[in-house]
Amino acid sequence: MDSSTQLVILAGLIIGLIYGAVGLLSGFCLMSSMRGWLAEGDGRLVRTFAMAIAVAVAASQFLAGSGMVDLGKSIYLQQSFSVPVLFLGGLLFGYGMVLSNGCGSRALVLLGRGNLRSFVVVIVLAIAAQMTLKGLIAPARIALVQASQTTVNANSLPSLLATLGPGEAASRALSAAIIVVALILFAFAHPAFRRSPGQIAAGVVVGLLVASGWFVTGYLGADDFNPVPVTSLTFVAPIADSLQYAMLSTGLTLNFGIATVAGVLAGSLVTALATGRFHLEGYSSPRHMLRSAGGAALMGIGGVMAFGCSIGQGLTGVSTLALGSFVAVAGILLGTTAGLRGALRVQPLAVA
Repeated sequence: MDSSTQLVILAGLIIGLIYGAVGLLSGFCLMSSMRGWLAEGDGRLVRTFAMAIAVAVAASQFLAGSGMVDLGKSIYLQQSFSVPVLFLGGLLFGYGMVLSNGCGSRALVLLGRGNLRSFVVVIVLAIAAQMTLKGLIAPARIALVQASQTTVNANSLPSLLATLGPGEAASRALSAAIIVVALILFAFAHPAFRRSPGQIAAGVVVGLLVASGWFVTGYLGADDFNPVPVTSLTFVAPIADSLQYAMLSTGLTLNFGIATVAGVLAGSLVTALATGRFHLEGYSSPRHMLRSAGGAALMGIGGVMAFGCSIGQGLTGVSTLALGSFVAVAGILLGTTAGLRGALRVQPLAVA
């Protein structure tokens, strides 16, 4: 393993450690954000998520605009993609997130705090994701993508805007500015959020972690002889890779994603122990376990179909301004909303 790869893995571990600590202390989670906003009338967490997106977009587009990172090498900015598969994957992930009471990254954070329910979620998510990536479900996924994918000339908001006349640099700056300003206005329009410095800081830090991931893999890892994949924070495929690495490390290599997963778990554990938040939790009933495992399976399958999770697409994908990422996020938001409100609402479990 060369020095640049080692540096990328070390940086991934550090990024994960910070994310794990921030995630535990702030409760950073899209599902919790949506539940607080739609069901409980508390909009602070959704503003934290909006703040994270704003910072991620601003910092990531700065890196791309300055030529330091080529975001076009990421999986998000492909010329060919399937809108139906991205949207359906987002729907499955969003609904599964409600069933499991949190996404993959949140499960890692809670597992570090001693939540044994999250252990089941992580394992089932990893198995379902690996089945969809390379296993029994993979042929059906690939066939569905091939039957529905389209090739586009403009695969991002800046490239779409550039077709109207502005140059590449102006289109990038204008697209990023519109999104960043809108999200910041949305966040700070909420009085409770303005009075929550911890939530503001959490949004800023998580957004910067996304940009840091791009910088690490796209700049520090840019070795002509042994380049690493250009990526940043995402959790579905990395959780699947981490389980596979834990079982079959011989012949496999560490990468940024596996290091990040390990870092999140470790960061949460250390923070929980240091703050007295560590305590063991389990399921309240077999039905609770079945619902949680079913949601994890939907997240694993949907996350692979959507090319990412609530973090992988909701933050990292959106930071590239890829059109496909906005499709996937729309599916995630709709699936989450369906699980929280309406006819398909996931009903609270009865307390025995």
